[in-house]
Amino acid sequence: MICKKEINWGGRLLSIETGRFANQATGAVTVRYGDTVVFCTVVADDKPSAENDFFPLTVNYIEKSYAAGRIPGGFVKREGRPSEHEVLVSRLIDRPIRPLFHPDFKNETQVICTVLSFDRENDTDIISIIGASAALTISGLPFMGPIAAAKIGYENGEFVLNPKIGHETDLDLTIAGTRDGVLMVESGAKELSDETMLEALKFGHKAFQPVVNMIIELAEEAAKESWEVQSPEETEDEALFNEISNLFTKDIEAAYDGESKHERNEAKKKVFAKILEHYAEQEEITEEILAKKFHDVCSQFIRNKLLVHGKRVDNRTAKDIRKISVDVSVLPRVHGSAVFNRGETQALAIATLGTTQDEQLVDSLSGGYKERFLLHYNFPPFCVGEIGRLGSPGRREIGHGRLAWRAINAVLPSRKEFPYSMRVVSEVLSCNGSSSMATVCGASLALMDAGVPIKNAVAGIAMGLIIDGDNYVILSDIMAEEDHLGDMDFKVAGTKDGITALQMDLKVNGVSFDIMEAAMKQAREGRMHILKEMSKGLSEARPELNENAPKLVSFAIPKDKIREVIGSGGKVIREIIEQSGTKIDIDNDGNINVAASDSKSIDTAVRMIKEIAFDPEEGAVYKAKVVKIMDFGAFIRFYGTREGLVHVSTMSDERVENVTDIVNEGDEVKVKFLGYDNKGRAKLTMKI
Repeated sequence: MICKKEINWGGRLLSIETGRFANQATGAVTVRYGDTVVFCTVVADDKPSAENDFFPLTVNYIEKSYAAGRIPGGFVKREGRPSEHEVLVSRLIDRPIRPLFHPDFKNETQVICTVLSFDRENDTDIISIIGASAALTISGLPFMGPIAAAKIGYENGEFVLNPKIGHETDLDLTIAGTRDGVLMVESGAKELSDETMLEALKFGHKAFQPVVNMIIELAEEAAKESWEVQSPEETEDEALFNEISNLFTKDIEAAYDGESKHERNEAKKKVFAKILEHYAEQEEITEEILAKKFHDVCSQFIRNKLLVHGKRVDNRTAKDIRKISVDVSVLPRVHGSAVFNRGETQALAIATLGTTQDEQLVDSLSGGYKERFLLHYNFPPFCVGEIGRLGSPGRREIGHGRLAWRAINAVLPSRKEFPYSMRVVSEVLSCNGSSSMATVCGASLALMDAGVPIKNAVAGIAMGLIIDGDNYVILSDIMAEEDHLGDMDFKVAGTKDGITALQMDLKVNGVSFDIMEAAMKQAREGRMHILKEMSKGLSEARPELNENAPKLVSFAIPKDKIREVIGSGGKVIREIIEQSGTKIDIDNDGNINVAASDSKSIDTAVRMIKEIAFDPEEGAVYKAKVVKIMDFGAFIRFYGTREGLVHVSTMSDERVENVTDIVNEGDEVKVKFLGYDNKGRAKLTMKI
């Protein structure tokens, strides 16, 4: 049976339909917004995974070129490995749905969202989140949804619901949640205030409520029978937890007295070995069960220490930030570099400047475009003291890099102000919490070290939340031990003037906006402290570019001269590049960028281009070359390829009998340009 629901949402028709396609899937829906269509399916194994003690959920977002009426590029002509955008949207779908599954549900589950049609106006990420939620809600799986999502913009003091693609505003915020609260936020902003960002969250939560209601109405008609979840016997489970807690809490407390993460981990290993020895004769209690209970007891210990005593693992208070140190210009030859240390987290950021030819070509459904700023985040296994396989960046690395990119991109100078392309690479050398925010701080310092005139320094801070009923504690600058056991992961980046990026993931439903407001206020205090510490290393961008950076000059020529500068088949521009040793880029508006390692090469290229694109200046003196001798004078090449006649009467103040008495073919001379005659011929004189 086909079931369809639709509403008018943000001035456009939103519809969700099920029962037409993929009826063998556990749940399947087609979502349409405008003329953008995304098909979302969910399939779950009917038996729990015996090998995993975690929930094996996989989310894949897939873009098909045919959706935009395009044929894939390249030799193979079919879609290949996921693009960075597809990875980011997959994460965007995953984050709000994952915490809503029943905690004891361990069946392997896969969500696939496929773009079938793209109208270049309505973005696919919001529709995909809505579609995944609807497919899960009707599937019968133990999913405590539904959720919905919205995109929020901000311009002229007003919030905009789901701005169309290409409509840029001061805010790009994606928010997802349930009827009761927000679960996920991903945003970039142009230094907006905390108050504005909080109001945006409230606006977004209210804006997607009609979609939540529509999914509920769809489920009332089309939902399948609910799955049963087999939970362990709570009495036995709780008894073992309590027994371990009573017997080993003092050992756990002593283990957490270690100053470093490594010391604490080594001490916890010894405690766990002691637990294994204690239960060695009880064969029904496996090592896996004990490991899980030990983890739960440790988590409960840390949470209680915070909620009851207001102290953290390293004995900081909730608002304390770990010791910060920075060092800039740490590497020779590179264009800009900085090391940012916060506690046991250390990020080395390296900035590289390039020309327009170094910009990244991005192929997307909406068409190709160039990206002038790149930020790449690397998380090698040694940064957490582990051995691991090195390969292409994973979803986490791509996601963290994009968050840092948003934070920095808001303060970069415009292309007109600074025509360079920019790349920052963050190498995480050591990690104990919030390496993505350390990347933001390091990237900001590295760019300033390179001489990039960013508007303001940018700092980032990771916040946490421990909540138990009405009692809660907001944590500034969370460590790894606090990250996984907390109820909220809240990252804020910005300048002294406002927020540039915000990311929030909630593991509990229904956190009040009062708590969010308190978290944002505390995050601002932390951000100001970090900016102050960063300024001790470098307070503003260096006044000049790093000496190793390429030299670059920008200027414009008339559009009707572009063809002459390029020449037939690019012959002229190639000659200029070869003779000057430069890189030259010309756009369709006549804007030219000339880059080289030295100023002399640039001056040569600029002169050669201007000699083609511009007329000589009347009254100016130019170096010239004699190309042909006549009885009445000499033809002179004086301005690029331009030629003019120097009459014998203007060669000298004295009478000249023979032209060859003054010049010969091939001689280099100086001439003054006097303008053009009525036939458009250049008038020259050697009487200077």
